[in-house]
Amino acid sequence: MQHLRNCWYQAGWSTEIANDGQLVRTILDIPIMMFRKIDGTLAALHDRCPHRFAPLSAGLLNGDTVRCGYHGLAFAGDGTCAHNPHGPITSAMRVRSFPVVERHRAIWLWFGEAELADPDRIPDLSFIDETPETARITFSMPTAANYQLLTDNVMDLSHLDYLHPTSLGGVAVEAKTKSYTDGDMVVAEWLTLDCVPPPAFRSLVPSGNADMWMEVRWNAPGVIVLGTSTTPAGVARTPMDETYTLHNMVPETATTSHYFICSTRRFLADDENLSAFVKQSLTHAFTHEDKPMIERQQQRMGTDDLWSLHPILLGTDAAAVRARRKLDELIASEQSTGLPKADA
Repeated sequence: MQHLRNCWYQAGWSTEIANDGQLVRTILDIPIMMFRKIDGTLAALHDRCPHRFAPLSAGLLNGDTVRCGYHGLAFAGDGTCAHNPHGPITSAMRVRSFPVVERHRAIWLWFGEAELADPDRIPDLSFIDETPETARITFSMPTAANYQLLTDNVMDLSHLDYLHPTSLGGVAVEAKTKSYTDGDMVVAEWLTLDCVPPPAFRSLVPSGNADMWMEVRWNAPGVIVLGTSTTPAGVARTPMDETYTLHNMVPETATTSHYFICSTRRFLADDENLSAFVKQSLTHAFTHEDKPMIERQQQRMGTDDLWSLHPILLGTDAAAVRARRKLDELIASEQSTGLPKADA
């Protein structure tokens, strides 16, 4: 499977690696060992010793080096060999290192050309930094499905009415919709006026009808920000009415993904009961409704690519199709430059 390389992939949340801690994740079929160095910054290495290919993460982490637990070769955070107990260090004694940064409370890895690894190419997720912890809900959901199926799911919110009928659904199909491309970004919007709010939103409009707005903004390869607002019918929304949620789909393998979620809101930021309700609603919808359906979808598709199965396309597929075509375009453009494969 072809992947976009010259971009940042989220590898986890910063809180997953404590001081002197490590985290192992497979991304783009490459096992990566990440660890926090003495100065607090992160290092990321291919989790495979170049000697006999044992996982470095099964060895000993000591300060800024990791020692292979099989034969004792030690490597620094930049991938160079720091110690060879069996003789001199040679130039071949090196493990691949990856550019790694922390931004927006997340860990980001770069798999392409290292000289192009500019942190400013990470999509702007400053809404996460601006939200107090009491109004920020962060979790992840490993999923046995291709990451583009997860992207499709969020780019077509008409599924809310059928997959989440008792919580989030009831207004998406009747909404006024539009989608368009903005540079390399794909945007889709749903607007439903004077509607009965779904159960999960009823607390925001306790009585009467509501106006509901939903917008998704997709950046390659799978970074989506979902904005929503629910206000009394006829009342214009303000920035304080809006919620923003990161949906970041990261390919682990061709048929498995890491799904990172961070939900934020600008209203009732200190309301612990509301935060508990939102967290329960989200985790239930994701883990008991979205995840099982998409994993079953992957099982039926097997290893076939979506387009090779000639899917019937509906009007509601417009945004998802735009995102897939844009990603294909970006990958083709990158490959035309002769970018070397990054899994060596």
